[in-house]
Amino acid sequence: MKKTAAFLSLGCKVNSYETEAMRSMFETAGYEIVDFKDTADVYVVNTCTVTNIADRKSRQMLHQAKKRNPEAVIAAVGCYVQASEEALLADSAVDLVIGNNKKSDIVSMVERCFHNNTKEELIVDINEEQEYEELNVKTTMEKTRAFIKIQDGCNRFCSYCIIPYVRGRVRSRKEEEILAEISGLVEKGYKEIVLTGIHISSYGTDRKVTPDEETEESPQTRDNISGSDKSNGADMPLADLILKIGRIEGIERIRLGSLEPRIVTDEFLRAIASVKQFCPHFHLSLQSGSDSVLKRMNRRYSAQEYYERVLLIRKYFELPSFTTDVIVGFPGETIGEFEETLEFVKKIGFSHIHVFKYSKRAGTKAAEMKDQIPEEMKNQRSNELITLSETMAEEYKAHFLGRIEKILFEEELQLEGRVYQVGHNERYLKLAVQSDQDLSNEICEVTICKELTDEIMLCKIIN
Repeated sequence: MKKTAAFLSLGCKVNSYETEAMRSMFETAGYEIVDFKDTADVYVVNTCTVTNIADRKSRQMLHQAKKRNPEAVIAAVGCYVQASEEALLADSAVDLVIGNNKKSDIVSMVERCFHNNTKEELIVDINEEQEYEELNVKTTMEKTRAFIKIQDGCNRFCSYCIIPYVRGRVRSRKEEEILAEISGLVEKGYKEIVLTGIHISSYGTDRKVTPDEETEESPQTRDNISGSDKSNGADMPLADLILKIGRIEGIERIRLGSLEPRIVTDEFLRAIASVKQFCPHFHLSLQSGSDSVLKRMNRRYSAQEYYERVLLIRKYFELPSFTTDVIVGFPGETIGEFEETLEFVKKIGFSHIHVFKYSKRAGTKAAEMKDQIPEEMKNQRSNELITLSETMAEEYKAHFLGRIEKILFEEELQLEGRVYQVGHNERYLKLAVQSDQDLSNEICEVTICKELTDEIMLCKIIN
C-alpha cells in the first residue's frame, strides 16, 4: 500500500513553487498525495518567518498535523526552520527539520525518519551557500498560470526584513534550467508564466561573465532590441531571460513578480517591450512615499527616483498597471511622513496597494528602533490607505470601459444564480463573461461593459 503525503505552503509564491517541487518529488517516489486536512503518513509544512505572526502560524500548522496523525512524520522545512532551528529541534511535534537550500533532500530524509524512527535534521549555514538549489515543477495546482522560480536570496538588508538572514545571498538559477522547465509546462498546456524569486531584480547579478562568453543572442537581434546598449547576460540578465522565454513556442503571457525601481531603465524597458507576450503589469515595491522613512528602511531610492521610473514605464506601455506594497506605522513614522505617502501614491495612481501594518520582527534593525507606533494608529493609517487604494482601483478600471481586451479564463463563478467564466487580462484586471460553457485556459477577446462586482468587470465575448 502506498504511503501518503500532504503539503502546506505558507507565505510567498517562492514557497508555493518549492512546495510544488517537493510534491512532485514525493509523487515520483511513489507516494500518494492527499489534502493537508486528511490523514497522511507524511506532513510537509513549508514555513514562513517574515513576521512573528508567520512564525506562530508555522508552529500551529505543524502541531495540527501531529494531532491529526501522531504516527506521521511531520516535516518542517524552509524559512522558519532556518530562523528557529533550536526551537524546532526541541519541539516534540516535529520529526524532521530541513532548512533552505536543502529541500531537494526531503524524500530521502523522510525515509530515514521512517527507517530509523528518529528525529532528523538538515540545516546549513545559509549565508555561506553560493549555489542555487535546483528544484523543478512539472505541473502546478493552478491550471492556467505557472510560477517559475528564477533566483533565491537577497543582498539588500532592508532594516525591517529578516529574509536575507534566512534565504542567504543572491543565487541565480541556470538559464537553461529555467527555459527547459517553462518549455515543459507550455507543452502541458500552461499559457502564462510568472517569474518569481526572493529578489528577481538581482537575477544574474551573481553570475560572472567572461568577455569571451557567448550568448544565444545573435549580434543582429541584440542591436534590434536596444541599439548600442546590448542586451546580454552581463548587463541586463533579467531582460535577456525574458527575450529568450518569448521565443518559446506556445507561450502566451510572461508576467513578472515584484521588481525594485532601479532595474527600470530605458534599455531594460526597450528590451522587454519588444516581447509581445510580456504583460504590462508592474509590481514595483515602494514601502513608503516619504524619503525620510525610506532612508530608515534602508530602501536605497528616493520617492522622486521611483516616480521617474513610473514615468519611464508609461513611455513604453499603454495603461500599464502599477501595484505595490506599502508599510504603515514604521518606527518613527510621523503624521507628516504618512501624509507624504498618501500624496505620493495619489501621484502614481496605483491599480492596487498591498497595505501592511508594520510588525516587529526579532533579529532586524527596525525592531530595535525607537518611537514604535501604537497599534491603534497603525490601524487608522492602514484603513485610510486601503480606502485610498480602493478609490484608485476604481479610477484605473474606468479607463477600460468599452475597450477590447483579452481574458485568460481561469475559473467558474456563480453570482445570484448566474454562471460566469472569470479570468484576467494582461494588466491583471479581473474580468468575467456570463456563460455556462467551461472556458478555462482559453484566451478570448472581449469588450469590457461595466462593473460586475467591486473586483470584477463584466465583458462580452467578441464573435
